[in-house]
Amino acid sequence: MSFALDRRQWLRLSLSAGLGLAGLGRAAADEPLPPVRALTRGPKFHWFGYYDKREFDPTSRYVLGMAVDFEHRSPKPDDVIAIGMIDLEDNDRWIDLGESRAWCWQQGCMLQWLPGSKTRVLWNDRDRDRFVCRILDVKTRELRTLPQPIYALSPDAKSAICADFRRLHDTRPGYGYAGVPDPSVELAPKDSGIFRIDLESGKQSLLFALADVARFGPVTDDMKGAKHWFNHLLYSPDGSRFVFLHRWAPKEGKGFRTRMLTAKSDGSDLFVLDGSGHTSHFIWRDPQHILAWTQPTGKRPGFWLFTDRTAEVEQVGKDVMTENGHCTYLPGNAWILNDTYPDRDRLQHPYLYHVATGRRVPLGHFRSPKEYTGEWRCDTHPRFSPDGTKVVIDSPHNGGRQLYLIDISKIVG
Repeated sequence: MSFALDRRQWLRLSLSAGLGLAGLGRAAADEPLPPVRALTRGPKFHWFGYYDKREFDPTSRYVLGMAVDFEHRSPKPDDVIAIGMIDLEDNDRWIDLGESRAWCWQQGCMLQWLPGSKTRVLWNDRDRDRFVCRILDVKTRELRTLPQPIYALSPDAKSAICADFRRLHDTRPGYGYAGVPDPSVELAPKDSGIFRIDLESGKQSLLFALADVARFGPVTDDMKGAKHWFNHLLYSPDGSRFVFLHRWAPKEGKGFRTRMLTAKSDGSDLFVLDGSGHTSHFIWRDPQHILAWTQPTGKRPGFWLFTDRTAEVEQVGKDVMTENGHCTYLPGNAWILNDTYPDRDRLQHPYLYHVATGRRVPLGHFRSPKEYTGEWRCDTHPRFSPDGTKVVIDSPHNGGRQLYLIDISKIVG
């Protein structure tokens, strides 16, 4: 039974829940929802993971995905997922590409297309007691293996940056990989940090260590004696800089705090862009600006646009984009693609936000059963096609997580 709601069903449910028309967002109550189609089906469960990776090939014909035969538990070292791609022009045919033993529920195995390539994809894997990266030409089936895993790719496809997936598995289940334990007992080690990887030679170099960043810039009291790690790395559109999150778990209390920093691609010119402790999801708008959900010091929570290497910040989507979500800019930057976490009725709401007019356009309302919480939750993580006319989401609304394609051509056109 499907649990995606059409416009009339969702409107009735929202009104009965006491949200009223104002709670639906601007233009939400009177616009038809765009068409949605399932790209994958059971018995296996399919998903892609994070919102800032290239799921579509440059032609917008092929869509990458992963498949597994279980849900609702943490991955074990011997759990294997299948890697494949879907041909949108051949009845959504699944094409097997390989497999991985290095994956997590939130970000998968960093599966993505190599920038600028119509035929090469890459993903992380495990080779006995180390994590590696596979690079596959989907046409010739030529396979290369790099001796290190990757996190984010440079736009010129010559290099990648990576955090320590061993430490991530220990500090933030759902983002690291099982199978290779973190060898360090240090709170901020000198040999774990952000690495640069040459995609041709496989050579790896440490750009800076956790120990370096833990004492960089203003150091708050709760950073002292806390366990530190890095997460969410992303190059700028021109590759000149990258952004990342520095997180730490204070000795007192639960949870963690976060700073957002940027640096040049060689690791120099480190800059604390958001030191509030509240940074969450972010995306580069252009080489100088980053949109992030946070609460800058002295300001309200929301999406804020930061100018890199300055103190300049301005709110985006005030009173419209009022919840944390997984944000990206469509090509041309006229639209922001975003989503929400499950509301009190367990509905997730991917949507588009028109920057110039402040208009919010819903793309659907998808139920996430209560079993999808914590580490193995299934966020929609909306990803767009290079031509800007399609969106693919992960959703468990129809009996298990699967991939769904949303046609947005009539909205953005």
